[in-house]
Amino acid sequence: MMYQNLSILAVFIFLYSLVCGGLERTPINGAIVFAAVGLALGPLGFGILSMEVDAEELRTLAELTLALVLFTDASNANFSELKKSFHIPQRLLLIGLPITILLGFGAGVILFDGLTLLEIAIIATMLAPTDAALGKAVVTNESVPDNIREGLNVESGLNDGICVPILLIFLALATSTGNEGGTSMLAFKLMAEAVGIGVAAGAGLTLVGVLLLKNCVAKGWITETWRQFSVPALAVTCFAVAQWFGGSGFIACFVGGMLFGGIAKEKKHKFLLAAEGTGDTLALITWVVFGAVVVGRSIESLSWEVVLYALLSLTLIRMIPVFLVLTGMNLRTDEKLFIGWFGPRGLASIVFAVIVLNEHLPGGDTISMTVVCTIILSVIAHGLSANPLVSVLAARLKAKVNP
Repeated sequence: MMYQNLSILAVFIFLYSLVCGGLERTPINGAIVFAAVGLALGPLGFGILSMEVDAEELRTLAELTLALVLFTDASNANFSELKKSFHIPQRLLLIGLPITILLGFGAGVILFDGLTLLEIAIIATMLAPTDAALGKAVVTNESVPDNIREGLNVESGLNDGICVPILLIFLALATSTGNEGGTSMLAFKLMAEAVGIGVAAGAGLTLVGVLLLKNCVAKGWITETWRQFSVPALAVTCFAVAQWFGGSGFIACFVGGMLFGGIAKEKKHKFLLAAEGTGDTLALITWVVFGAVVVGRSIESLSWEVVLYALLSLTLIRMIPVFLVLTGMNLRTDEKLFIGWFGPRGLASIVFAVIVLNEHLPGGDTISMTVVCTIILSVIAHGLSANPLVSVLAARLKAKVNP
């Protein structure tokens, strides 16, 4: 069975590598293809891809994928544009993110009678962060204005790390490991550790790594073969060390990636190429596993409340806060709606779902199905709409410049 699964995955990776350039120019690309293949070949489909993946294995795979994506995306950030438009992600993270969680909580209170208030708060937090991997089609498309691309890139790079301590607080209270009197102190402690250790680990390790890399390149010690492993290993190091010491590995990877891109500058591309390829391959495997394994296990808990909440999470719960916090800025209505729409849910929510499942909450099945349903709808909706909406936005901008 192991060799059967390996054969199927290897053939699919090979075939996709042959046509990925053509598919990227169509609405059918990336995660939507991977998840669909996993679903079609898995137990709910033809049943020829049979995987025994437990929660921890899926979590590790999703975390490593997200770590590489965050590091490489941050490394490709446009610093000159980011300096001019940093107020966009600043508002999205500091104001928009809390409002999104509050709106998600309110919608959950109305729809989920069988869940406790803390379980609803957990769902709202799990589905608040956006996914850098699913949003890559937008943030790497040069047809999208630089300020929007950089804003979405920074937001997706940091919001998952910020949500980690919030999620842990709600989990601690839900499992009776926290107490009301210590909630404020617990929140401050977790936030300080997640951000502080994450930033310190990402910046410190990357600084040392880049200095070693530059020195060894200058001496001719690095071969072309081993050059490919430098950045992936550095990204995983940032993530793992930050997690080891109680910080956010996601923040560490994003900070480390930005520092790497800022120091390496024009020399970074040859080092990033292999890391981007590794991240794309891990993303493919993650979404195939998600389609083949996770969807099949969760489908029994599907209900109209779950579907409605998922739809609201991807639309009003995300778009209203974004529109409000960007009011008064030099952005047109269609640009604000564009930013609000492209808040895909994916790898971070998968990681959060695994963390929550390990706590065995009474409403765990409903929580996991809500996350799975939201991710499925996000993969489809954002995958199909990315290229068409980018083209519409680019056409409008061109018409504005050349009326």
